[in-house]
Amino acid sequence: MKRTAHPMVLVAVLASAAFLGGCEAGRKNEPTMNSTSATQSAAAPTPGKLTKTDAEWRKELTPEQYQVLRQAGTERPFGSTYEEFKKQGAGTYVCAACGAELFSSKEKFDSHCGWPSFYDPANAKNVTTHEDVTAGMVRVEVRCARCDGHLGHVFKGEGFKTPTDQRYCINGVTLKFVPAAAAPAKTAPPAKP
Repeated sequence: MKRTAHPMVLVAVLASAAFLGGCEAGRKNEPTMNSTSATQSAAAPTPGKLTKTDAEWRKELTPEQYQVLRQAGTERPFGSTYEEFKKQGAGTYVCAACGAELFSSKEKFDSHCGWPSFYDPANAKNVTTHEDVTAGMVRVEVRCARCDGHLGHVFKGEGFKTPTDQRYCINGVTLKFVPAAAAPAKTAPPAKP
């Protein structure tokens, strides 16, 4: 007698694989993207690797940040982090763990996947990629070069009309937004007597 899987089991397996694969529609998240004040500089990060103990990371990061950055987790898509990201204007995105410059608003785009998307890292020396064979598939993982924090994954050839046809699908809790400095106000010339 031929044995077939129950339809609900197949649905559960497919739903789990889709979530672990990243960037599917329809899920909601709660973590929020951290923003820095407009007075904080987005200057080049301190060079060199940053190494901390697990206890130090747990103390410095929120539980959501720790789960994503240090344990290669994935935040849930389409939540307040994603909505906040879409509203942010010009600026720089730095690593929430170490402050390394990672992405620029110039390269961000809305891929409608539920996570912040960029088509190119702003400072390639601060972003590394590695083959990721977890979750039963082959993907390219994106990590912070300075603190080795997990950021997300990069996907190629999806047909987005961007200069690179790449989508850096990044967990919002791994980023801090540093707004571009406001343009100095123009002053009127002094009145002539």
